[in-house]
Amino acid sequence: MSDFLIDEELLAAIDMGSNSFHLAIARVDHGEVKKVASMSEKVQLAAGLDENKNLTEAAQQRGLACLARFVGRLGSVQPNRLRIVATNALRQAKNGHEFIQKAAEILPKPIEIIAGREEARLIYLGVSHTMVNSGRRLVIDIGGGSTELIIGEEFEPIHTESIQMGCVAFTKSYFQEGEISQSRFDQAVVAARKEMAGMVNTYKAEGWDTVVGSSGTIKACRQIAVNMGWSNEQEHLTRIGLEKLKDKLLKCKHVSEIEFDGLKEDRRAVLPAGVAILYAIFDVLNLDALVYSDGALREGVMYDLLGRFQHEDIRDRSVHALIGRYNADLKQAERVVTTAQHLFDGVAHVLHLNNDDSDLLRRAAYLHEIGLAISHSGYHRHGAYLLQHSDIAGFSQIDQNHLSHLVAHHRRKLRSDAKSDVMKVGGSKLVYLCLLLRLAVLVNHSRSDEMLPAIELNVENAQQWQLKVSGDAKQWPLLIAELYDEQLQFKHWDIELNIQSEQFIH
Repeated sequence: MSDFLIDEELLAAIDMGSNSFHLAIARVDHGEVKKVASMSEKVQLAAGLDENKNLTEAAQQRGLACLARFVGRLGSVQPNRLRIVATNALRQAKNGHEFIQKAAEILPKPIEIIAGREEARLIYLGVSHTMVNSGRRLVIDIGGGSTELIIGEEFEPIHTESIQMGCVAFTKSYFQEGEISQSRFDQAVVAARKEMAGMVNTYKAEGWDTVVGSSGTIKACRQIAVNMGWSNEQEHLTRIGLEKLKDKLLKCKHVSEIEFDGLKEDRRAVLPAGVAILYAIFDVLNLDALVYSDGALREGVMYDLLGRFQHEDIRDRSVHALIGRYNADLKQAERVVTTAQHLFDGVAHVLHLNNDDSDLLRRAAYLHEIGLAISHSGYHRHGAYLLQHSDIAGFSQIDQNHLSHLVAHHRRKLRSDAKSDVMKVGGSKLVYLCLLLRLAVLVNHSRSDEMLPAIELNVENAQQWQLKVSGDAKQWPLLIAELYDEQLQFKHWDIELNIQSEQFIH
C-alpha cells in the first residue's frame, strides 16, 4: 500500500485531555483535514488525581469506559491512520502506566503521552490550519490541567509554553466544594500570574498581531459574552466583556447558582477557575480581545499525522535540528544509518519488525553520537539523557524513551539486567533494534568512506543471529576482533551471534 494518503481516506485522533476526552474523525480532501464526526466526554482525569498524584480507580474507569465508546466509532479507520495522545493528567499521574496498560486492551493503537511543549506545538498546528488571517498569532488554550501559550506565524510556532494551570486543577485548589468568593477568585488569579511570570517578558518582546483562543474554557467564555451582548461587533471576547463575565460570576456564592444561556451543565463546575486563569492572562499580557478558533489539539494531531504520510514528518526535522545543535558528525551518522538499514532489511521479516521500527532505528542511528557534545567519556549515556529529557517536536514521551534506550545501549558492555529494562519499555522489538544499532556502529568504527567488507545478517530464529563478513578477514583485523568480542555482549541478552568470514568461522 502506498505511503501517501489519497483524498477521501479517513484519519482520526483521540485527545485524552485532563478535563475532556475528544474523538475526531476526518477525511482528507485535497490536502485539508475535513472533520466528519466527533465525540466529546467530560472524564475529568485531573480531578481523579489523589494527594499522591495517583489516578483513582473511579477516574480510571471513567476514562476506560469513554475510550471503549470511542473505539465503537473507529471501525472504518485503519489503525495506522489513528493517533491517541494524552496530556497533563497522565503526565502527572505516577500510576499512569497502569491506566495505559488497561487501555491497551481496548485501543487499536498505543497511547502517546506528549510533553507540554509538544502539546503546545500540536495545538498551534490545529489552530493555524483553521485560521485565514496571516501575521503573527498568540494562541491560548486553557485545558483541564495545563494552559498552552504559543506565538507563531503561518504554520510554524516560534515560542511554545505549557504552564501548570488548568480549569480542573485550579477548581480543586481554589474553588473546593463549588464555593465562589472574591478572595478565592483573587487567589486563583494571583497563582496564575505567578505561573506565567517566567515567560511574560519574552512573549511581550516577541509581540503578535492577533490573539486566538481555543478549547472549552475560552469557547464557553466567548459564547457567554456573545449571548449576553458583551462581545464586540466581530463577536470577539474583549477585556471589557471578560470583566463583565467575572463580575456576574462573583455574584454567585456556589457553582450551582451559575446561570448563563448556552453554558453546558458539565462546564459550570470549572467555569470560575477557567475565568480566573483567562482573566490573569488578559491582565499580564495586556490583551484587549481574542478571537475563538475551533481548531485545537485533536486537529493538530491529525494534520501532524497527515504530514507523516506525505513525507513532511516533523520528527525528521527535529532529528536533524538535534544533529546541528550538538554538532554531531553527520557523515558518520549517515554511514551508521546506511549500515543499520541494510542489517534491518535482512532480518525484519523474521523478527516481525515494521516500518515504524525502521524509522526508530534510523533516527537513533542519526542521533547516536549527540552525547559527544557533553563529554567523550560515557557519551552514550549523555546522549540517552538528552533524548530522554529534551523537548523534541513530534515525539511522544514513549518515542523519546525508546530512542534513549537505543542510544544508551549502542556501545560498551550490555548488562543482563538491562535487557529486562529494555523489554519493559519496548518489548523484544526494542531489544533487537538495540543490537542492530550496535552492529551498525561497530562496523563503522573506522569512520572512513573507504571500502568496508560486505556484511550480511541472517536470523534463523530470534535467539540465533549469523553475521557473514565477505572478503579476506586479514584486511579488517580490528573489525573482526571487535565482532568476536561482541558475541559475549549478545550472550548477555540471550542471543547467540555467529560470525562467519573467509579466514575464521565461529
